[in-house]
Amino acid sequence: MPTIRQELLIHAPIEVCFDLARSIDIHAESTSHTKEKAIAGRTHGLIECGETVTWEAYHFGIKQQLTAQITEMAKPHYFVDEMVRGAFKRFHHTHEFVTVEQGTLMVDTFDYTSPFGGLGKLVDHLFLAKYMTQFLEKRNYYVKKIAEETANSSRSAR
Repeated sequence: MPTIRQELLIHAPIEVCFDLARSIDIHAESTSHTKEKAIAGRTHGLIECGETVTWEAYHFGIKQQLTAQITEMAKPHYFVDEMVRGAFKRFHHTHEFVTVEQGTLMVDTFDYTSPFGGLGKLVDHLFLAKYMTQFLEKRNYYVKKIAEETANSSRSAR
């Protein structure tokens, strides 16, 4: 059961970071390299607790679909999404947001189990854990970029 944990300081208010992280549209933009798009459930806007989204994307050259549900949410401090259907045996993805002096600390924890038992563990070790780490990092840096641009444009508009 690999767990990927990333922390990222974002120079923007917690509410901005929280909403960008749960935005279906921002997620699709940040994962455009996999042609990821929302095809069912919540397909645009801000996902809420109890809602699902089904994503379609290309990973490792294979078109895949994955449905996740928001199972917990405490605005603007955290939300959790969990896989309902998809390529993993299971996953639990916690998005936490903490106000700090410089802005917001975004803490992303992705805990998952690959299918296929021992073979899945080997796949994790050989390449999947690295792939997922880079995938999440790219998405998180995109959220950071948009959040900081939003915060800067709000400050300059004053």
